Amino acid sequence: MIWQKYELDKEVLKATEDMKLWQTEKGIIEISSSTLGTAIKLDNRRKGYVFHGHGKLLLDAIVETEEGAIGKSIEKELNESFLMLGDIEEIQQHLTKASKEDLSKMGYENQQGFIARAEDLCNQFFKKRVHYDKHFNGGYGLIFAFPNEAGKLDILVAKGSKLVYKAMDMLFVSKEGKVVLKSQGEVVCKKNGKSVIINQDESVIIKK
Repeated sequence: MIWQKYELDKEVLKATEDMKLWQTEKGIIEISSSTLGTAIKLDNRRKGYVFHGHGKLLLDAIVETEEGAIGKSIEKELNESFLMLGDIEEIQQHLTKASKEDLSKMGYENQQGFIARAEDLCNQFFKKRVHYDKHFNGGYGLIFAFPNEAGKLDILVAKGSKLVYKAMDMLFVSKEGKVVLKSQGEVVCKKNGKSVIINQDESVIIKK
C-alpha cells in the first residue's frame, strides 16, 4: 500500500521499554513497553511509525488571561492505533521484532492483522494530504495523528517551542510566548502579556 510514495513496512515491532515520543513544557506523548509498531517508509528509509499499545497524551492547552484561565488540560489515553511522522532515530533503538505472543496480547492473530489496521489509519491520514520527503527531514518536526470519537483524526504538530493541536472541538497554537486558542465559541489570542478574547457574540475583550 503506497500513499504519495510512502509505504508501510510489513514487519511488526514492539517497544522494549517505556518511551517518550515527544516532551516539552507544554506536554508529553509516551508509550509503554510492548507497544506494537510498524514503520512508514519512503525510498526504503523509515520516516515514522504506526503504533498500537498503551500510552498517553498530556497537553497544557490553558491560556492565562485577566479574565481568568481559559482552555483545559488535555489528557488522552492512547489505547488505539496512532501515527507518528518525523525524527524517529532515537525510537528505532528501542524497538525489536514482535513475537506471535506479543501480537496476541494486543488482540491480533498475526502480523497481517496489525498491518491491515495500520493501513486503514494511513489511508485516513494521507488521503487528503500530499507530503514530500523534505517535510520529515526536520523541517516540520513531529506530526502525530490520533483517531477520535467522531471517526476523524486529532492532529498534533510540534517542533521546538512551536506547537499546533487540532481536535474535534478545539484548535491550540503556541509559539515562543504567542498563543491562540479556539474552542467553545470563543477565540483567545495572547502575545507579550496582552490578551484578546473574541466571544461567540463577537464581543471583544482586550486586556494587558
